[in-house]
Amino acid sequence: MSDSLALPGQPPVTLFTGQWADLPFEEVCRLAASWGYDGLEIAASGDHLDLLRAEEDPSYLQGRLDILDRHGLSVHAISNHLTGQAICDDPIDFRHQAIVRPYTWGDGEPEGVRQRAAEDMKRAARVARRLGADVVTGFTGSKIWPYVAQFPPVPQSVIDDGYADFATRWNPILDVFDSEGVRYAHEVHPSEIAYDHWTLLATLDAIDHRHAFGVNWDPSHMLWQQIDVVAFIWEFRDRICHVDCKDTRLRRPDGRNGVLGSHLPWGDPRRGWDFVSTGHGDVPWEDSFRALRSIGYSGPISIEWEDAGMDRMRGAAEAIGFVRGLLWERPSSSFDSAFSQQ
Repeated sequence: MSDSLALPGQPPVTLFTGQWADLPFEEVCRLAASWGYDGLEIAASGDHLDLLRAEEDPSYLQGRLDILDRHGLSVHAISNHLTGQAICDDPIDFRHQAIVRPYTWGDGEPEGVRQRAAEDMKRAARVARRLGADVVTGFTGSKIWPYVAQFPPVPQSVIDDGYADFATRWNPILDVFDSEGVRYAHEVHPSEIAYDHWTLLATLDAIDHRHAFGVNWDPSHMLWQQIDVVAFIWEFRDRICHVDCKDTRLRRPDGRNGVLGSHLPWGDPRRGWDFVSTGHGDVPWEDSFRALRSIGYSGPISIEWEDAGMDRMRGAAEAIGFVRGLLWERPSSSFDSAFSQQ
């Protein structure tokens, strides 16, 4: 059973399993419980969660729940980031074949891949509901990300078509989310249709601000883009339905290391930025958690591990201790209640 240190009224602290997909699901559950996690954000990759099997085989789905129960864990969200990337991307190529399941890739014909990826995202909403989770986190892909540098220049009509393409592909998906009572939590991230403040607003406009389309607040890539991650919480307070804790360190400039990364691997000191363990980077965590409390957020706080410079076994245990120190109880005093409604 989990040795959770959560207090009544605190948001649950979960572990995102995407960076642990090389380990069997039961082993990840055992580790997470031993470190005191309340539950998991389960990635639909590796052997952790096969969405097609989960939908077609009730015994498989029950088996996932039984494993969680044995270790005293709950599931608060599932992640379908990898398949989501293929819904709007253009081109579809060898990169996507490496990250989607064979049943999504099929014969590799691009539009077929996009259509099957969209069906799998609908499937994710149905499976999440059967698991008792209210959120599916993920990516959308983007037809217009290749034009982000704006050179050679493209007419505005090309950009407008990208948002229209997103709306055409995602509105039917969001219909399923609505019918299941599940929200999609988009991770604002480079390569996606919404990757910063203004593109998120344009994305919401494209789908008429549908409630089903929420936000997974992960500050790492936003901070890298020099976005105010605390102000983002307040600006999109009605959209945030999931939180991922992943830290970023912006290396001090020496005239050579740029923020685009120079095609260098994670952890290479020549890069201008990198992921580091939670609390060791430049994300203003205390101010961020104060802002999350102020908007009344009570959903899961999920720790996502991508630090190339620290052993993940040590780091995942250290990170939960750091996050626990920032957590809050839901407002109980008249002052806190008034503050949360401002």
